[in-house]
Amino acid sequence: MAMSVPYVLPLEQGPNYRDLGGYRTADGRVIKSHRLIRAARMNELTEQDQKFLTSYGVTTVVDLRSPREAHEWPDRLPTGAAYELNPVFPTDETQVSKSIIELRRMYDKDPLAGFLNMVTTYRDMVTRGSAQRAFRRFFTLLAAQDATSGAVLWHCTSGKDRTGMATVFLLTVLGVPAETIRADYLLSNSLLREKRHERLEALRATNSSAALIATNRSLASVRNEYLDAALVQIQTDYGSLMDYLTNQLGVDAAMRAQLQRQYLSDAQ
Repeated sequence: MAMSVPYVLPLEQGPNYRDLGGYRTADGRVIKSHRLIRAARMNELTEQDQKFLTSYGVTTVVDLRSPREAHEWPDRLPTGAAYELNPVFPTDETQVSKSIIELRRMYDKDPLAGFLNMVTTYRDMVTRGSAQRAFRRFFTLLAAQDATSGAVLWHCTSGKDRTGMATVFLLTVLGVPAETIRADYLLSNSLLREKRHERLEALRATNSSAALIATNRSLASVRNEYLDAALVQIQTDYGSLMDYLTNQLGVDAAMRAQLQRQYLSDAQ
């Protein structure tokens, strides 16, 4: 039976782990399977999950979380996998790692606070020096991988924002059509539905305000408006998305060609 595209990895405690293999590029090539995996936090993985990722071929893990997140919730790595902490922000600007108590203190009054925070965060993900350095390093690590085997796994906490933007950039470099890239970005909403529901139910159980519940819904989701905030900021400040990838992230024509050779195959 053919795997669905993208292939959602069947983990016990990893609801937003996806193999990007099978996505088609505009020129008809296909991303190789077992090479590129976008993911979420790894501290909750079971021993069986670790064994699965080891057998699946994960050889490199790139952690896009802040140093605090990585310290408080350390990754449970596949056997033998190399690990690199590569923080997009020095702190968790997405707020997804915040406790209910912290969120209540920050967002108890304004129902739009979460939405506005996410729009600002996505703009910051393309303009801040720390974010540009992290995404530049991400591409350097991808280019340094074995050309024919081994999977790179990159993740943040929920696997939707920092991981989402890294994936938008990568799929663009590989030549995947924009509509496919956006659909992949938005897929986090359905894959994280259960986690989001649990969080909102916990808030309701503590008699949280409607504003706080609305804010949490915004923080726990991905939206077209968030991605558009980043893409419009790129157009405003840097020109085209390809200009940004070349000039800010160091992915020039030579590196694009190399990454395409490494991670694409001719369509079968």
